[in-house]
Amino acid sequence: MSLLKSASLVSALTLLSRITGLVRELLIASTFGASAMTDAFNVAFRIPNLFRRLFAEGAFSQAFVPVLAATRAQQGDAATHDLIDRVATVLVWTLLLTSVLGVCGATGLVWLMASGLQQDPQGFDVAVVLTRWMFPYIACMSLVALCAGVLNTWQRFAIPAVTPVLLNVGLILAAWLGAPQFAAWGLPPVYALAAGVITGGVLQLALQWMGLRHLGLQPRLSWRFSLLRQSWQHPGTRQILRLMGPSLLGVGVAHISMVINTQIASHLRPGSVSWVTYADRLMEFPTAMLGVALGVVLMPQLARARAQDDAAQYSALLDWGLRLVVVLAVPSALTMLVFARPLVAVLYHYGAMTTFDVHQIVVALMGWGVGLTGIIAIKVLAPGYYACQDTRTPVRIAIAVLVITQLLNVALVPYLAHAALTLSIGIGALVNAAWLLWGLQRKGSYRPLPGWGRFALQVASACIVLAVFLTWANLHFDWTATRTVPVVRIGLLAALLGVSAVMYGAVLWATGLKLRQLMR
Repeated sequence: MSLLKSASLVSALTLLSRITGLVRELLIASTFGASAMTDAFNVAFRIPNLFRRLFAEGAFSQAFVPVLAATRAQQGDAATHDLIDRVATVLVWTLLLTSVLGVCGATGLVWLMASGLQQDPQGFDVAVVLTRWMFPYIACMSLVALCAGVLNTWQRFAIPAVTPVLLNVGLILAAWLGAPQFAAWGLPPVYALAAGVITGGVLQLALQWMGLRHLGLQPRLSWRFSLLRQSWQHPGTRQILRLMGPSLLGVGVAHISMVINTQIASHLRPGSVSWVTYADRLMEFPTAMLGVALGVVLMPQLARARAQDDAAQYSALLDWGLRLVVVLAVPSALTMLVFARPLVAVLYHYGAMTTFDVHQIVVALMGWGVGLTGIIAIKVLAPGYYACQDTRTPVRIAIAVLVITQLLNVALVPYLAHAALTLSIGIGALVNAAWLLWGLQRKGSYRPLPGWGRFALQVASACIVLAVFLTWANLHFDWTATRTVPVVRIGLLAALLGVSAVMYGAVLWATGLKLRQLMR
């Protein structure tokens, strides 16, 4: 399957995931609004998500996929399957221990993440209970990351891309059917969301496992301590662990900003954690469709090019990915900046969600818009280092960016409150991406192909036209007053976004940008 078809498949399935994710957030927002209870759930959900990103999609994937791809290219499928068995055995034992410790230490974890929840003692206690319920979710998702790494290496991208839909389905059913049932039982309705998270995690793991079984690649787990020791000492496992050290630090540093920001938000006005979370969900829509899709497809290809010592192909892959980032991420970022209010109003302004809440989410979303291009570019640039099994350079850059981000928080939070939290990370992402790009060019690993100057002018021309149109659409219609006619509001948003997409593409075509050639 070609890179474009693979990326398109992942992007399309990710789109389905994000659409169901938006339905999920709409139901949660309209059912629970932005309150101390939603803050409690969002904090509790961020704790297992943080560990998932550290140990699963983050450090583990960054170390596992390059080693797996290199082992398959150099030693064959039999050695690769043996590596999968060894790594899965070590991972399962580690996850069991981590889950037990997480459940026992839930109170301390919630306090470290958001001590400000103690402003409402009930909210803090609910967050602790929800954390205990949801912590085993990281075990499911870490195993999902292992399965996804194997499937992606075998260029089976569909199942890993579609499985997040199952988490959204679990939470949709929890908000729609579970919350009233929990209320009838005399329990806080928000507890239903924790049940939805666990259900979604189990379903995701089951689907991925069936995908591996179809290929005959399902891991053979060992529960004997002697075999665990052998798996731990396997050369491939040791190599992954060596690579995970710097990767873990790098991913950890990147998420320390999130932890600090959640802590700061918990001390601001009640609802601040939820406002930032709702803005995060919208930001993740283009990030997943573009950045994650490109990163998932490029990582095995870059690792293979490096293993075969094909420097030209390696550089060309990066160039292709960066051009797609510019032509797709820049207009997305622009839309979040000048068209944020319509997006937030149409998606969230229902039920318990107030007009004031809409405004607070809008300013947080605009902060993400500032750094969206950088966030997506990192998904292309960082695999360029991981494919070379260089995990140290991104760590050094991430540490410096963490310092910059928190200095921005110190300067901006007193004036912009929760909006400063997304703006500081957005600016930090731009610095991070620029630094990663400079490093690849300085080493000679990436050499831009000709035509970037003209390409940038073509995209800039289309973005100017897009900005003018979206600014008019934002100011011409009263997006919150039409709350009582949601069908009209949704239809209007869809029509305007469709016109803007056609307009953007038409300007690119008029300036001579050959989209078909770029996609190839």
